[in-house]
Amino acid sequence: MKISKILFLTTAHRHDDDRIFYHQAKALKEEGYHVKICSLSSEFRGTVDGIEIESYAVLEKSIADKRKIFENICDTYEPDVIICSEPLAVISAKKIKKRKKVKIIYDITEWYPSMRMVEPFSFPLNMIHAVKFFLVQLYAGFISTHYIFGENTKKFPLAYFFPFKKSVVIPYYPDDIYIHQNIKSLQLGKITLCYTGQFSEEKGIGNFFAAADSLRRKRPDLKISILLIGGSRKQKDEKYFSELKKKYNFENIKIEKPTSFETFTEAYADADICFDLRTLNYENHHCLPIKIFYYAASGKPVIYTDLKATRQHVDVSKFGFLVNPQNPDNISDLIIKYIEDPKLYSEHAQNARKEYETKYNWNMIKNSFLNFVRKSLK
Repeated sequence: MKISKILFLTTAHRHDDDRIFYHQAKALKEEGYHVKICSLSSEFRGTVDGIEIESYAVLEKSIADKRKIFENICDTYEPDVIICSEPLAVISAKKIKKRKKVKIIYDITEWYPSMRMVEPFSFPLNMIHAVKFFLVQLYAGFISTHYIFGENTKKFPLAYFFPFKKSVVIPYYPDDIYIHQNIKSLQLGKITLCYTGQFSEEKGIGNFFAAADSLRRKRPDLKISILLIGGSRKQKDEKYFSELKKKYNFENIKIEKPTSFETFTEAYADADICFDLRTLNYENHHCLPIKIFYYAASGKPVIYTDLKATRQHVDVSKFGFLVNPQNPDNISDLIIKYIEDPKLYSEHAQNARKEYETKYNWNMIKNSFLNFVRKSLK
């Protein structure tokens, strides 16, 4: 019996991406498929856990060069199904789709076009490029045979322009083998506040610092520890973060570099509350911050920006609060609420883990993913 070949193509994600490698590819490999990943964001060639990887760090190359890499890999690997993460990957698979009638599954996890794609252009060029990128997305949707949506808020525009194409929603729930549980009780007179990810204005590091500063002013005797895990990707973000550190000058601040995926939940084990206070804008309203599922699995109460995508997919009230990220006094009041009511904190910490176990874990959706891929092969 012929064993089907599944090929992942991605430009923006690394070969060891949590969704692609650690969840989807591993699940398909365990099911008996031949699996290969090609990324254009990281340098690696070899086999890991039975999954073949051919990955190149060539993001700075031309679109034609990147497309050629994908087309060559498609031709040599001869897949039966190609799972693509971006429009360029889909478009690069068009030739083999024609020749071999392979199925192309477009896994849509990013808002496209994103604000950062049009950021370098001034008006009216930014609008022209936004329309161009939007049309590219529609073209990728036209070429694809199936869709996976990371969340309901990502269904626009493809599910509306191509409603008859088969689709499924597969969220970003983590597998419990990657979770380090550390359900805590608040210690008297001290608290650890945690932020992970990009140190940038848009991702909310400034809002986080402002909330911590508000708490410091309201509770001068409280020992506040700040745990930061991540870094700045752009020079302007480095400058912004440097200015924030000087402005607030927190006494107990620990800055850790980004960790590997396998050790991510261990890295913030000491945190009492985890935050995501990204800016309120149209794109963010349609993008679910996926770390909320990891924080919940670890048993960490959260304080998050009140985004449409978060409200739609997660009942945060069971283990935290949704807030206006630009209201630091309200956020600090919610932290104080936990401090003054340790029972509420413990209830939210326990609830976080329960919500993960009953609603937000990979094993609950893994079969939906596998069945969708299996049916696409018929």
